[in-house]
Amino acid sequence: MPVRDDLVLVGEFGRAHGLKGEVRLKSHTGDPQAIAQYRPLIASNGKTFSLKTVRPAPGAAPDLLIAIVDGVTTREASEALNRVQLYVERDKLPPPDEEDEFLLADLIGLTVTSEAGDMIGTVVDVPNYGGGDLLEIAPAQKGPTALLPFTKAFVPHVDLAGRRIVAHPPDDLFEPAKSAPDSEDGA
Repeated sequence: MPVRDDLVLVGEFGRAHGLKGEVRLKSHTGDPQAIAQYRPLIASNGKTFSLKTVRPAPGAAPDLLIAIVDGVTTREASEALNRVQLYVERDKLPPPDEEDEFLLADLIGLTVTSEAGDMIGTVVDVPNYGGGDLLEIAPAQKGPTALLPFTKAFVPHVDLAGRRIVAHPPDDLFEPAKSAPDSEDGA
């Protein structure tokens, strides 16, 4: 079932924790524990969840939590939640606090242009692989997507109302990465 346009991804359940139904939860909210305040949390299949409590998981990652989910009382039930993504209705989220804060979901679909107004492409995703948010851009011309760091240096202006992003991409943004030379020659 496709996810509705009015939903924003706020977290994802992970593996079971313990024997009494607790489950790991990766929170995508600014304050990780604030995810427990949102009700209902909606899965892509339409099922709703309510978190009774959350606490930080052991380790150094502040966005990883241990959650008690209403109605989940066994390890088997919590194991069934693994990889379930959690969404909340957009109108239940507070607006960003600052001018340069955005809901990442709002960036998807925006046109990316140069400062001169030349079309570069369209944002198709905003992944984060641990080093910061990236804009995944589909080129205006056909071809594979490319990743651009979502920093002021590369993205000086976001105009949500105008549905565009002004970017300073490197010249080789859409060129394939050069592979390392083969070392079969004994060197």
